[in-house]
Amino acid sequence: MENQDDKPIADTRRYKYMNEFDATMQMIQGKWKVMLLYELYEQPARRFGELMKYIDGISHKTLTKQLRELEAHELLTRTLYSEVPARVEYNLSDKGRSLIPLLEMICKWGLANVDRNEMERLLCEEENDELFS
Repeated sequence: MENQDDKPIADTRRYKYMNEFDATMQMIQGKWKVMLLYELYEQPARRFGELMKYIDGISHKTLTKQLRELEAHELLTRTLYSEVPARVEYNLSDKGRSLIPLLEMICKWGLANVDRNEMERLLCEEENDELFS
């Protein structure tokens, strides 16, 4: 863009992400998002109450917020069934499933490089070692 004086005009576009790494990290950052992604990978078609039970200590408000953010990034799908009472199920989208190999690599690195006594909970426990072969 140039003005009448042939001086470049500042680009006024606002970027949401600094780069592709930042974009990926922002989509999955949050205390519970990785746990939600893993749970939906291991147990598809989960209902809100089931997710509340799986993640001990998460509040209703926080779970709602995290699920909405994952849905906004198209990492999961939310299906509302017109039944009485209403039923809502959450599933990983194709985009969300495409993150699983990356999360498994991060999990494997964490298991190899962080003392397990420093972790409150393991997501990729030893019985899931076949995921990392």
